[in-house]
Amino acid sequence: MYQAAPGSQAEQVGRLIIAGILIVFAPALPFGQYFIYPFTILSTWFHEMGHGFTAMIFGYDFEQLIIFPNGSGLAESRVPANASNFSRIVIAAGGPLWPCLMGSLLILASSERRVWRLSLVALAILVSLSTAAWVHEGVATYMLPTASIGLVLLAWKGSPSLVRFMLQFIGMLAILSMFMNWNYLFSDEANIGGQIIKSDTGVMAENSIFPHWAWALILMAIATAMVGVSLKLALNHSSPQGR
Repeated sequence: MYQAAPGSQAEQVGRLIIAGILIVFAPALPFGQYFIYPFTILSTWFHEMGHGFTAMIFGYDFEQLIIFPNGSGLAESRVPANASNFSRIVIAAGGPLWPCLMGSLLILASSERRVWRLSLVALAILVSLSTAAWVHEGVATYMLPTASIGLVLLAWKGSPSLVRFMLQFIGMLAILSMFMNWNYLFSDEANIGGQIIKSDTGVMAENSIFPHWAWALILMAIATAMVGVSLKLALNHSSPQGR
């Protein structure tokens, strides 16, 4: 029976496939919803922070991040009425694309042993600081700090193989969150916290000449390219030729 050599490209591919399968099928397994729930909250955090950070890049105030018990969320930013259409489009795009960027970086980090534990600690610090600054109510007030503590404990006490797998798991979770929510991406409006509001692609369509479904295809193409580059770099680095 074939067994991939430790640290080989085949082992790296195998780990990423296992992480992806767990993310996709865990909710259908007994108690899988409970297992995946903290990670669902974390994937929503990636998305909403993408909106918030992008708003801050344009100089706008990021006021609050809300995550609802069902895993949906909102990022509230003070965007002036005279804000350009371009800034509104980019802020809306920041939500779907930020998780792909962060997931790609985590997968890249998983190919370099020296930064495995440091990457988990850095993520925990980022989650903690954002919670203190922008989370004022709801499930995120206790789920995100719990996730931060878990990440730090894992980085401190976890075996190297477990730390590496968790980096890959969270990276795949962030990446797949956009593709698994394709119905939201291809919707003009969505029910968030009991309110019918414009979806991200709906906001982009409202401020451009393209329909929401065209923006959904554009975002998916950008995300696919981003992920493809990160996977290629990570796998090349983990192969004998890349070391």
